[in-house]
Amino acid sequence: MLDQNDNLPQADGQSPNESIHEKIDSNVNEVFSQIENSPEEENEEEIVQNDIPVKNYETMSLEDLVSELDHLITEYPVNSIKNHVEEIRKSFTNQFTQFLDEKREEYSNENTGDSEGFEYHSPIKNKFDALVNKYRERKNAHYNKLQNQLKENLRTRENLLNELKEVIDTETSQTLIKKVNDIRERWKTAGAIPKDKYNHVWNNFHFHIERFYEHLNMDREMRDLEYKNNLEQKLKIIEKAKELLSEKDILKSLRELQTLHKIWKEEIGPVSKEKREEVWSEFSEITKVLHDKREQYFVEIKNKELVNLSKRKAIVANIISITTEPITKHGDWQTQIQRIEVLRDAFINAGRVPNEHNDAIWADFKDAIRKFNANKNSFYKDIKKEQQENLNKKIALVNKAKEYMNSVDFQNTTPLMKKIQEDWKKIGHVPRKYSDAIWADFRNACNHYFDNLTKHNSELNAAENDIFEKKKQYLEQIKTFKLVGDHKEDLAEIKKHIENWKQLGKLSLNKRHVEIKFNKILDGLFDQLSLSKKDTELEKFNAKIDQITLNKDSRALTNELIFVQRKIEELQNEIFQLENNIQFITNAKNDNPLIKEINKNIDKHKDELEIWKEKQANLRKIEF
Repeated sequence: MLDQNDNLPQADGQSPNESIHEKIDSNVNEVFSQIENSPEEENEEEIVQNDIPVKNYETMSLEDLVSELDHLITEYPVNSIKNHVEEIRKSFTNQFTQFLDEKREEYSNENTGDSEGFEYHSPIKNKFDALVNKYRERKNAHYNKLQNQLKENLRTRENLLNELKEVIDTETSQTLIKKVNDIRERWKTAGAIPKDKYNHVWNNFHFHIERFYEHLNMDREMRDLEYKNNLEQKLKIIEKAKELLSEKDILKSLRELQTLHKIWKEEIGPVSKEKREEVWSEFSEITKVLHDKREQYFVEIKNKELVNLSKRKAIVANIISITTEPITKHGDWQTQIQRIEVLRDAFINAGRVPNEHNDAIWADFKDAIRKFNANKNSFYKDIKKEQQENLNKKIALVNKAKEYMNSVDFQNTTPLMKKIQEDWKKIGHVPRKYSDAIWADFRNACNHYFDNLTKHNSELNAAENDIFEKKKQYLEQIKTFKLVGDHKEDLAEIKKHIENWKQLGKLSLNKRHVEIKFNKILDGLFDQLSLSKKDTELEKFNAKIDQITLNKDSRALTNELIFVQRKIEELQNEIFQLENNIQFITNAKNDNPLIKEINKNIDKHKDELEIWKEKQANLRKIEF
């Protein structure tokens, strides 16, 4: 008869909703429970042993989660990825819910706080749902196929039971062992059967095996041979179990131990009574050592998860603290948003927490983020009106820039365009959805104008360089000019030189030093003419204002007008002061030397005043 210690553990059972962590824990618990309590039931589903990497799905992006789900469905049997799929589903749901909340808040912010009518069509969510449906279809097809296989296995086992009964009843001891062993080999590979039939079928099998050993007791030699063979196989099992003690991967060692227990119970018969307790005790001791290692492993895992839970709670508390800080500036809000993003990443990367706390801590995290976003959105709703006003101001500047972008009046338009650019810099933020487009319009209009200006200046520079060279050459020519002594002829020649100089063209400010040299030469020539002081001064001055007129230099004209006006005022003050001084000289006759000197100065200043007033009149006639 089979000893209780020879019973084997039942196959692994999996609940559709248990996590990967729960699955491992459940499997290992089941092994030791089965070893100690000798259950009599076998799960309908076959055990699928493969080491699919368990990744930290919480740190993956939505796109990476979809990619990983697609990979699992494509590369692995459907009944081996159930818990991986569930973990991916949880992570995707948490992240997508948070993402959707943010989109809803953005929609609400853009619609004055109203989120009614919000819709968001996500291609990544559609792809994820399609993959989940694909997995469910394959899983359903797998279980339908499995049920049919279970029924077929039941028929096979029932046939083997009938065959075993007939062999035991009809065969002699010499042939019995061989035929029973053949049936037992086929029984091992017959596969799982429906749960509700398991006890009945397995008890019948054990009943007939016990009858078989009763037959062997009649033939001690054959019985001892069978016991010896079983002992050898069980000792091999024990040696393999000892090797598992040095295995670093505790979960792998537990899975292999489960297989060894299955072989011990299902594939190997009993040993002699005097060895039975000994071999079972040795096998049990190894099992208990592995059990202790397993307990220590999960204690460490639990402690790490509790540390991770504390980290996540601290992160949530930090988010709540940041949310309560009073913020009134856009820049400060941007800083807070960056801080929250860092905390969000830290929360996701903090590692697994105890499963019973997972949903709660995620709910706290999402609630804290939601409150922060609510405060942020409230702030930006308040500045939305200001941003709209800024947008209107920038649109006006864009229109103005476009109005001037094709202008060729560069002298007057360039200051206007520069002022438009300065005004743009002073305007604050606009709604983000318009920012890029309006900046592109403004930049294109400004670039168009200043590209044209650069092209124009390049052309002017080439022409101006030519004028500059010609004027340099003319300077050398006029240096050799000599007056002939005829006042009228000499004056005509000087004016001719002035006209020739004007005809050469105007120069920019940085090249006008040649104009100064030319004016100095003219001054020297005018000084050689037999003209009155007044005529000489006026000729020199007119030559100067000819240059101002030629260059259309409004700044130089303004400066000259100011200078002339100042000279007029100075002379008027001098005349007034001299005339006033005469009033204080009493009892003096007109032929008094002092009086004569003062009157002479007054007449001199009046002559100069007349010249400067004429200069002023000539300046005022100039129009550009």
